[in-house]
Amino acid sequence: MNSSDFEKMIGYKFKDTSLLEKALTHSSYIKEKKERCDRNNERLEFLGDAFFDAIISEELYRRLDRIEEGKLTKLRALIVCEKSLAYHGRQIQIGKYIHLGKGEECMGGRNRDALLADTLEAVLGAIFMDGGYEAVRGIVLKIFEERIDDAANGRLNSDYKTELQERLQARGETRISYLVEKEEGPDHDKTFYVNLYIGDVMAGKGKGKCKKEAEQNAAKEALERGSYFCTLSE
Repeated sequence: MNSSDFEKMIGYKFKDTSLLEKALTHSSYIKEKKERCDRNNERLEFLGDAFFDAIISEELYRRLDRIEEGKLTKLRALIVCEKSLAYHGRQIQIGKYIHLGKGEECMGGRNRDALLADTLEAVLGAIFMDGGYEAVRGIVLKIFEERIDDAANGRLNSDYKTELQERLQARGETRISYLVEKEEGPDHDKTFYVNLYIGDVMAGKGKGKCKKEAEQNAAKEALERGSYFCTLSE
């Protein structure tokens, strides 16, 4: 894959393209090529992780001036977590551009949450080294804009299933079930489709790269639609 296509995807043009190449190079690729270990992206990942955390912390601090430290910490954790990084890595199609070893490739590495998250952090580290703090800050705020906005406006929840269950139990309803409607794709890259039932009523649908993710998305849809809760209150 042409890394210049990836630059267009993220909206940043590297002055030193070797930094981007290193950020997109997984350790499995270096091991198979028997090159020096410092040619992989792990050091850039270390750097990107630190600046990503700082940028999100600063943005939440600026936006939520009446929120106490404990709540800010929880909100930050929902944005800087592996799941969040992997999701946004998929949004910018980062998996297409990673240099992987054949073994990791065969194991579905291009779609593993941990690998996608680590690579995105490495790219952020590379942007800092190439363009400085303001450059990487701009990219982080662009890529994570929607998630930051959700956090600032109270729409971000790490466990929709638990929230849904608690709301239903408060109304005396406990019959909740998640049923897999279908699965698509090869074993190493499946997509699961789940229907959520509250009693006998289908209240939400969700999809994800694993059953748990699909269930969370189905619960999220049920909470956002709220139609079932309206019928309970009538």
